[in-house]
Amino acid sequence: MDVESPIRSGQIVSGPLFNEPMRVGTVAVNGPDIWVLGLVGAQSEKFRKVTLTAKDLESLTIQDTTKSYDRDGRLLRLGLQAYALGIAYEFDPYFGLSISRVDPLPHQLEAVYDYLLKTARVRFLLADDAGAGKTIMAGLLIPELKLRGLAERILIVGPSNLTFQWQRELKEKFDEQFLVVKGSNIRDQFGVNQWLEQNQVLTSLDLANREDILPGLRQVHWDLVKKYAFRLAIV
Repeated sequence: MDVESPIRSGQIVSGPLFNEPMRVGTVAVNGPDIWVLGLVGAQSEKFRKVTLTAKDLESLTIQDTTKSYDRDGRLLRLGLQAYALGIAYEFDPYFGLSISRVDPLPHQLEAVYDYLLKTARVRFLLADDAGAGKTIMAGLLIPELKLRGLAERILIVGPSNLTFQWQRELKEKFDEQFLVVKGSNIRDQFGVNQWLEQNQVLTSLDLANREDILPGLRQVHWDLVKKYAFRLAIV
């Protein structure tokens, strides 16, 4: 190929001569200011061989797709690290634990990693004495499901006197931010479905069971619902 050619292999050309952007495959000189191009449609993947003059090329937009290596290498490194973190759970079976601030007991790890996460659909009843760590099990489960893209909208329902305690523990131990929705929030925002405003919500059993509240709750598709009583957790 003539080194002075205004077009070269790998470039993308578009314009009134083509009905789609075309990728340049081959370039051959066919005379003064005349080139024979082998083109492949960027969308249709169909091959075309065309002869173009210098005037034809002036009507085209030529996009250079040659890769450049003169950008900020630190940004590339950050991007690679972010991608690695995004798929880390595939290589670390306890990744949710490694990014939390808890030291769980063996039975808590067994419940989450040997049973809850190994089923196609998470649907379990955790029943244990008060203080046995049901909140920690739930806190471990939430980030693991989120990392796998299995949970985004999460609702936690429990006794009203424990909602703010769970909000604090989930934030401090697992860096999970939940909004506590109370009856006053719904009254203050009349006409707005508060359950749709946030992805991660904590509320009380008494509020969730009210007949005037249930329709709004049911409008939302929840990926994960946790219902707490004093000695059990349903996930």
